[in-house]
Parts: sequence; structure tokens; C-alpha cells
Amino acid sequence: MTGELSPIDKAKFVAAKRAVDYVEDGMRVGLGTGSTAAWMVRCLGELVREDGLKIRGVPTSTRTAQLAREVGIEVISLDEAKWLDLTIDGADEFDGELNLIKGGGGALLQEKIVATASDQMIVIADAAKEVERLGAFPLPVEVIPFGWQTTRALLEEMLISVDVMGRDVTLRMNGDHPYVTDEGNHILDLHLGRIGNARQVAMVLNQIPGVVENGLFVDICDVVVIGYGDGRVEMRDINEGTVEKDRLDFVESENLFTDMMD
Repeated sequence: MTGELSPIDKAKFVAAKRAVDYVEDGMRVGLGTGSTAAWMVRCLGELVREDGLKIRGVPTSTRTAQLAREVGIEVISLDEAKWLDLTIDGADEFDGELNLIKGGGGALLQEKIVATASDQMIVIADAAKEVERLGAFPLPVEVIPFGWQTTRALLEEMLISVDVMGRDVTLRMNGDHPYVTDEGNHILDLHLGRIGNARQVAMVLNQIPGVVENGLFVDICDVVVIGYGDGRVEMRDINEGTVEKDRLDFVESENLFTDMMD
């Protein structure tokens, strides 16, 4: 139960729990990927089962699709939805302008497509994900398998001309084999340390042949919901320029927490 959760998991849970308050009956909702997004999907499923919330979800990965179906959310494709009212997703890092690094879970391509096809993107994160400058978390870049070593060399050459602290580029592995995304691609992780101009880096990266997409989400996030281990939640709206604070009590929910602790 909640007493078994670590402070970081409690922070993720309260952020997710507060974020689902933005979801209204009849919405088409983008469902993010990752540990914090999994809390959100569970919370939405609880509302569907117990409160009769009617939504259709567009998942950003096969594992999110599986989880959504398990908790009772109707799953449709983005082509079926055409456009979304809202996307809720996590982030590996976010800065004061709500620019993000995403892709630690390997789903950055679908996540970016879904987020940009939404009227609003809400990011849920624990407080540790906030940084003054993006870049401490390795920046994922999705590349096609053909000629990936050439693509890596081009990336390393490009990094010389931009304002970053480090330039190491590594192929993400899954055991002894390269990691493969849902779209059949590889991921190169850029260990940059600090990114001076995220917008510039994002634009330059996608001009390199072989690059499919990068994990910099610039001017995409509208609201960040930040969770803390003591139940505090902070909502920052970049468009409205507002900051709201709240506190959520941990309420025992046998199904929700038992499932997440499995």
C-alpha cells in the first residue's frame, strides 16, 4: 500500500493523481509512457471503472497500450482519433520554460507525435526532474538502423558547433543487442552535460540524415504537475503564467496500489 512506496513513488503518484483532474468526460487523451505515466494510466482506469468516466486513449507505446486495456480504458489509434484534447506524459528533465528531455523509456517518437497532435500537453514529474539547464540526462536521438554508425559520426561532428558541455554519443543497448524502438529503430544517447540552446540543438539534430526524431520537446508542454513525497503538488501553467499549489492525502486503494507494487 502507500506505506510501502518510496518518497519518489509517492511524488510520482500524487502528480499523476492531480493531473487526471484535467481529464473530462468524452475526451480523447494521449497516454504517455514511463513509470510516472503508468501511475496516471492506473488513476484514469480507476476513474473509468469506478466513476464511469468515458474517454478514449491514444497510447504512446505498446506497453502503455497493454496497461490501458488492462485497467479498462478504451484504446484507439491516433489515426482514429485524428486530434486529441489532452496528452499527459512524464519527462526525464524539464526547465523553467517547460522545455523537456524525453525518451528515457525509448518512446520519444510516438510521444512527440501524440503530444503535438493535442490541444494541450500536461507533464507529470517528481520535483527531482526540474533542472536549471537541460542536459544532465542523456538526450535520446532515434535513428534508423541503416548506417547508424555514420549517423553517430555526423552527430559527433555536429556537436562541435553547438553550445554543449559534453559530446559523447553511445548506442543504447538491450542486453547484448541494440535497443529497438516500437518503430524498429535504434536510439543514440547524447551525453551533453548541459545544453545551452535547446531550440537550436533540436533543429540541427533533425537535419542529420538517419535521424528520425530527438528527445528535446521545445514549446510543446503547456502545464507541468510536480509531485513531492509528502503529498504536495504544484501546477505551473506556462501559457497563463500561473502557479497553483495543492496537497493530496494518500487514500488506500487496494487494486491501484497492489497492481503497481507487483
